Amino acid sequence: MVSSILKTEKLCKSFSNGGVQQHVIKNLDLEIREGDFTIIMGASGSGKSTLLYALSGMDKPSMGKVFFDGTAIQDYSNDQLAVFRRGNCGFVFQSIYLLENQTVLDNVLTGALIVQKNSPELVAKAKELLKKVGIKEEGWKKYPNQLSGGESQRVGIVRAIINDPKILFADEPTGQLNSASSTDVLDIFTEVHKNGQSIVMVTHDLKTALRGTRVLYLRDGGVVGDYVMKPYDEDDIKERRRGLTAFLEEMGW
Repeated sequence: MVSSILKTEKLCKSFSNGGVQQHVIKNLDLEIREGDFTIIMGASGSGKSTLLYALSGMDKPSMGKVFFDGTAIQDYSNDQLAVFRRGNCGFVFQSIYLLENQTVLDNVLTGALIVQKNSPELVAKAKELLKKVGIKEEGWKKYPNQLSGGESQRVGIVRAIINDPKILFADEPTGQLNSASSTDVLDIFTEVHKNGQSIVMVTHDLKTALRGTRVLYLRDGGVVGDYVMKPYDEDDIKERRRGLTAFLEEMGW
């Protein structure tokens, strides 16, 4: 039986807008299973990124509980949350946030060194991961301004997975990439998922959502649709697209 790695109970998140409380997430009960590639979709303003940040400990809920691998994290202090995220989470964003004054290899190692000890094994692991995502040795000494958008995002993924996170969180990771680079990046996500990585990803893009094994559709602060798919296989892409498109149309996407 597959265990839940994330669970929420009566999760709520509100923001004050001109003195008026805006309720973005409302009494949400949700379970995410270990090993799933979970996609979060919904209209603009439906709370997709807000939910991602609450699940990952990047933001605290207004009310309710978040259980990460069985541990309640909603009452952690900011310092405790920072330590928790470093040890358990990887993050890939639409804006990649590489350190401009550091090389590709140093960008990958900077985050890893906070968690792991500097060692030849760690450096070797970083190099091997860079090779796997198509960043060859001549690219390791480049700086971010010398990289294409797709190359930068691949470096960002390596930085996110080098500490073997329990969950990889991604927020519109292909949002600023062209079609070819998007496909390359999605292929990497598919590969790490096949290797057992749990992933939670926010997207508005059908091409991206097709890579998931579960699609949650948000509306008015809650999950109104839950669609399950088999692991991604290019050979059944037409049937896969038809099924997901029908679900999204039913949701009003």
